[in-house]
Order: sequence, then C-alpha cells, then structure tokens
Amino acid sequence: MTSTLRVKLIASIALVVCLAGMGALTPVIAASVGRNELGYADTAEASDPPQVAAGIAMGAFRGLFVNYLWIRANNLKEEGRFHESVELARAITKLQPRFPRVWAFHAWNLSYNISVATQTAEERWRWVQAGADLLKNEGIPANPNDMLLHKELSWIYLHKIGGFTDDSNRYYKKKVAERWTILVGEPPLTSAGLRSRDAVIERYVEWLEAIENAPDTLEGVYEAEPKARELAGKIRAQTAFEPDEDLLREYVFLTRIDNSLDADRIRRTFTSDISTLAELAANPANRAGWDALIAHLRKRAIIDEEHMSLTTMVRYTRKYGPIDWRLSASHALYWAARGVEQGLSRVTDVNERDFDFVNTDRLVMQSIQELWRYGSLYFNYVDFAYGGLGFYQATPNEYFVQSYGDIAEEIEERGGVFESDRRVYRQYAAGYENFLTDAILFFYRRGQTNEAEKWYTELRSFENQNMHNTEWRVNDLSRPLDEFVTKNLFDRYRSPNVAAAEIAGGLQGAYVALLQGDEERFRSSFDYASRTHQYYLGRLEDGQQAGEGQLRNVHADDGSGRMEVLDRDFKAVAGGMFAATVSSLPPQEASLMYQYAPNDLQRYAFDALAARYKPAIDDGRLDLGDPFAVVFPEPPGMEQHRAMVRAKEVQRIQSGVRDSIERQ
Repeated sequence: MTSTLRVKLIASIALVVCLAGMGALTPVIAASVGRNELGYADTAEASDPPQVAAGIAMGAFRGLFVNYLWIRANNLKEEGRFHESVELARAITKLQPRFPRVWAFHAWNLSYNISVATQTAEERWRWVQAGADLLKNEGIPANPNDMLLHKELSWIYLHKIGGFTDDSNRYYKKKVAERWTILVGEPPLTSAGLRSRDAVIERYVEWLEAIENAPDTLEGVYEAEPKARELAGKIRAQTAFEPDEDLLREYVFLTRIDNSLDADRIRRTFTSDISTLAELAANPANRAGWDALIAHLRKRAIIDEEHMSLTTMVRYTRKYGPIDWRLSASHALYWAARGVEQGLSRVTDVNERDFDFVNTDRLVMQSIQELWRYGSLYFNYVDFAYGGLGFYQATPNEYFVQSYGDIAEEIEERGGVFESDRRVYRQYAAGYENFLTDAILFFYRRGQTNEAEKWYTELRSFENQNMHNTEWRVNDLSRPLDEFVTKNLFDRYRSPNVAAAEIAGGLQGAYVALLQGDEERFRSSFDYASRTHQYYLGRLEDGQQAGEGQLRNVHADDGSGRMEVLDRDFKAVAGGMFAATVSSLPPQEASLMYQYAPNDLQRYAFDALAARYKPAIDDGRLDLGDPFAVVFPEPPGMEQHRAMVRAKEVQRIQSGVRDSIERQ
C-alpha cells in the first residue's frame, strides 16, 4: 500500500468517525441550545426592526453587520438621537443576544437618556422601568453568568431609582414600594421586646418562606388547601377575575383600605365586581383559601415576572440582614450580590485586572450602606395606589450596621491588588472607617451608648486599617466616646444651616417613628435632636454659647441673631417642626401622627390642622368618616398655650426694639 493510499484511508476513517460523532452529538447540542436559549435568531418577526431581517439574511457575515450596527448605535447616541439608537440596539440584541455590552447600552439609554427627555414623573418611570425590565427579563436570562449586566441593573436601582439626582426619584421609589407591597406585603412588625438582630432576621426569613414554600401550580394549591379551590370557584362564578396577578393586586388593595381614613369614599367608587371581591376577601370563612392562593400568586409573580429566586432572597436575608423588599436598595443588593456569585465561575486575569469584581462588590457595600441609612420604610400604599401622593418616609435601620462589617473581609479577599497589604491607603478600609463613624454618631444620638461604645471599639481595632493618617489615629481615636462624638459633630456641622438640617432630621425621624407606633425610637430620636440643639445653641462646658460669636451683637429687629436659623427654645423648634410635618401629610397620616403625639406637640399643631382641614370636613368636601373634633381632638391647655406663644412674640419684639435703641 502506497503512502498516498494510506493517508487517504486514514483520512476517510477519521471523516467517518467525525461524521458519526457529529450525528450523535448534534441532537444533544441542539437540545442544550434550546433548553438554555443559546440559539441566534433565524427568523424575523413583524415587530422587529428591519435590520434584524437584513442581519439574518447575511448568514456568516452577521458578525460584521452587527459590528456596523454597534458603531452606528454609538454614533446616534453621541448625536442625541436616543430613540433611533434604541431601535438599533434592539436589533443587535435580537441578532446577538450573547453580546452583554449592547444590553447594558440599551438599558442605559432607556433608563437614563430617554427618561430625562420626557416631562412627567409617570412617563419617566415607564422608561426607567423599561431599562430595568430589559436587563431582568431578557439581558440577564440570555447571559446568566455575566457580571456586567448584573452590575448595570444594580446601578439602576441604587443610583437612578434610589439616588437623588433625578427630579422624579421619589416617584420612582414609591412605584418600587407599590409593586413590592403587592408581591410580598409589608415586612413583619418587630415589637419592642424583639430587638435581637438574629430574632428580627428570623422573623423576616419566615415572612419570605411562607411565599417560597407555596405550591408551584394552582393544582398544587388546590390539593394542599381544598378551600382554595372552593374560593377560586366563587371568584370565577361571581366576578370577572381569574387567579392571576390582577386578582393579587386587587386583594392587596382591598385588605388594606380599612386602615385608611378614605375607606368609605373609596368603597363608594367600587364596581359590582370589586364589591363582590371585597365581600369574599372580608369573609373569615375564606381566610385559609385566600392565604394559600395569595402565597402562590406572589411566588409566581416573583419568579415569572421579576425573574428573582425566593431561595436566594431568603439566603440574602440570612446573610445581610432584615431586607425590606419595598426599597430599591434591596434590589440593588440582590442583583449586585448575585452578579458576583455568578461571575465567580468565570474568573479571569482580565476581569480581575479590570476590577470587575471590585466595582460590583462596591455596589454590594453601597447597597448595604443605603439599607442602613434608609432601611426602615413607612409607605401609604392605599393612598398611592388610589392616585394620591402616597406618604413615603425611609429612616435608618440599625441592623445593617453589623452587615457592613460582616462582609468586608469577604470582599477584601476579592480585591486583589486593589486591597493589597502593601497599600498604605485602601478604599474599602476608608469606607468602613467612615461608615463606623456615622454608625457611632447614630447610636449615640439614639441614646444607645453601649452600642456606640461597641462600634467605637471596632473602629479603633479592626484589621486592615489604613495607616496613612497617624494624627487621626493617635489624637481622635484616643478620645473618650463623648469627646469623639462631640468633635465629629463640631467638625462636620459647623454651619448653622447644617446644624439646622441635623436637628430637623432627628425630629423628622422621631415623628415618622410615631406613625410606626415605635415609642422607643421616637424618644431616642427626639432626645438626640434636643441634645444637638443644646450643643449648638445651649451652654457648653466653658459656659459659653455655641455659636455665640455669630450671634453676639448681630441682631435682627425681632430680637434673634441674624444668623440664628433655629429658635433658642427647643420646645418651639420641636413644636414648629411637628406642626409643619403633620400639616404636610395626607389627612390619614396626619391624624395618626397627631393622635400618637404627646400633648405638648399636639398643642403646636392643632391650630394649623384646624386651619387646613376643619373647613373642608365641616362642609363635606373632605369625608374622613368622623367630624374634625374626633379626627383631631383639641388637646388640653390650648388657651394657655396660645397665650404663651403671644407673650413670647411680644417679648421678642420688645427685645428687638431695645437692642435697636442700644445700637444707635
């Protein structure tokens, strides 16, 4: 046999083996492609941009065509032609769904560039939501292990929705809160006796597990709870509703209107279907059926519509703390943490060198920080869902202070050269130092000195501290806690305007605690505001007035200092702030806050509330179900209070005249 023939024979055998292998593997590969949605588009739908059909027709040259579209889309974006750029980006995602950069580009255009070109908050929200939904519903499912897309989605929740740069940011926050009130409800109440962090976390885990453990199908629900089948039959027979998300939305609304002062007015607008549904929801005999059905509907909505894993949500609650899923920072944390976990399977020298993990881990840390600052939420879902403003107030959640330190070490290990021991100054360490300083001030202002001391010890002793600022370490951190807090307050809040903002923030936090029925937090926040007021305008240890240099000999005609932004009487400051806060609320929140408040605060607010609400209630324009005297009862001692306020005003005027004469 010649060498040529031998080569041909071997090649033929190899060809047959390859063809046989191809035949055996093709069905397996095809099944995997279909199962994991890895195939490229091979047909164009009527709603697709024309570029999709052109790209499919180009066959093997599709990649070159996509590169051209990508360049064109970038140019259109630079020219400000965002809508045209979006169309091209949509074409690229159809042709090459495994191109992560174009998904990020597309979502950014929707959430940032196009949203700000619209006029109303509702329009803006639709575009912001479209960008987030694009990544959740299409981009990440097509690229489940891509860390970039998770990071981009996290950033939309943290910055665009959770930040303050957009004029409509409060509306965005309310829309997220509205959506997740429907999907998970309000978080469980934590009584004053349940303050242990572990106990609170366990309560939140149980809250989510009730949804996670619900059956996956309606048939499973009916088998587990026969009353659910009976209830579903009644709903179908007596209304036009089906067991779906529309039913879930109506049920959540109907079961919450009893707590609204507008309940009677809302009920008068019900259609016959809604009235029947309300009766079914209120019937105690249907309770077991409703509980089973609602848990299932919530589970399906979270998995199918939000593309989130309840198992992961439970795990993150155990790991990070009592997460309230009505907050945008909670979703920023979920997607950033999930992105890091998914990305760990694709660690390369490139993404480590480019700080991909560092940048995504930063979002995890920032999200936890946001949950500490704004992790406790009061939200009037009924008012917002009914078309009102929907009172929304987020306040600090102390349980996330520990969370920040717990994950710092884990994240530092992934920092690589960014967090190398050779560096004198490291960003994570600096962030932790600033975070701990804020936490110490927070606990101190709440009167929790033991907690403040605990975190002050941590600040002085945690590993991997930055060593570049020896003066701060030797001088500041050697002070007793009281001096450390005082110095930080003095250094950071020298401006009278900043001082006023700090006092106002403490008072507002106290008043929100009234709405939530948390008397302990009300008292601690109120006391903090009082101590801060005393520090700035009261007596210091040396007997001098804080800020006396600004106030001395610089008086206005009413007897106050020209730069005095706060009344020197803290009762007047607290009362005025309470009157302003309660008067700015919708009537139902105003009534709740007012009735929870002590009498001395009620006296400052009563006349303002009477001026705002009494005429409308008396003539029927505002129907709160009860007369004004019941909704806002007059506190005892109002006449004496009015006389005191008048006397104080006369005294200030006389003082101003006297000072004016002395200056002449």
